Amino acid sequence: MPPESAPTPTRRAISPLGHHLEAATGHDIDTLWVYRDRGVLDRQHALLVDRHRELVETQTSVVFYLRLLNRLTSGEFEVDGALFSRIERTVDQLEVAAAGRDAAAREVLAALEPIEAAAASTEPDAQPLSTDDQAALLAIAGGAKLYEHLLTGRMSVAAASGTRISHAKLWRLEDAGLVALDTSHPVHAGQPVALTDAGRAALFAVRRTPTTPAPKVPAPSGTSPSAPAQRR
Repeated sequence: MPPESAPTPTRRAISPLGHHLEAATGHDIDTLWVYRDRGVLDRQHALLVDRHRELVETQTSVVFYLRLLNRLTSGEFEVDGALFSRIERTVDQLEVAAAGRDAAAREVLAALEPIEAAAASTEPDAQPLSTDDQAALLAIAGGAKLYEHLLTGRMSVAAASGTRISHAKLWRLEDAGLVALDTSHPVHAGQPVALTDAGRAALFAVRRTPTTPAPKVPAPSGTSPSAPAQRR
């Protein structure tokens, strides 16, 4: 009889409400998770993604115990008292996991309500971000500072990702109210640059199109047996 082990949550686990989130936000699930990690999302969307991550974990547990139950009833093991006990225990675990998944799904739907209501009453942005501005804001979202070169006096923004952003572009983004500069730090030591609420909203409003690819995340090196690789 194989030993029991807890399911391992995986980022690529199937989500019962994945398509619902994609329709409401205009972004696929992977993009939403990347934006959450980079601090791009506003409070409402960040809460939605956090609730969705919890749903993914609970769904992973459901799949794990369902597969375990299928294996136990496949005829692979001798039919005896130990097998009956194992099946009964697995059914109980599956029931608990399903209840947790249903509760998590309700939390996701609750977090979706204000977002869907806001989307229904919001007009499309008349001046969408250019691809260049989008890339600059994404870089700044991951952490960036404005530096002045001690010898040349030239200033530029260095992002944590290694991206360099010109001072002129920083001025333009700052004038548009999309980024803010923390001038309490000396510029030679690096002045932090961060997205404003307007910057986050503008970046998030850029929906996926054939000419606007979503940010990519390296595929995990291993895949949990409890997380089937299929579309949500």
